[in-house]
Amino acid sequence: MVTTIQSIHFNADEKLINLIEGKLNRLTHYLQDKVLETKVILRLEQVGRIQDKVVEVIINLPGQPVVAKCTRKSFEEALLQVIASLKKQLLRYKEKIQQKHS
Repeated sequence: MVTTIQSIHFNADEKLINLIEGKLNRLTHYLQDKVLETKVILRLEQVGRIQDKVVEVIINLPGQPVVAKCTRKSFEEALLQVIASLKKQLLRYKEKIQQKHS
């Protein structure tokens, strides 16, 4: 599995990158052979005086990509929301695959 982390308008620190890789590895552990590529986009969005943090994760699977995006006050909060959303989508994908092979 290839994981690409892209940070737009800032340089992500090593702690954040390690957190993202750890969460994604746990999330995609059971679909390891199915995951073709994972792309993470970290972005700062200016809303007035406040900079919101945006995390978008795209997991390319055979047949369809799984995408989740969240905006929060910190990257860690946004990442947790994205992981929760991806977990639901990946469970549905896994059930769909199992039904086809049954």
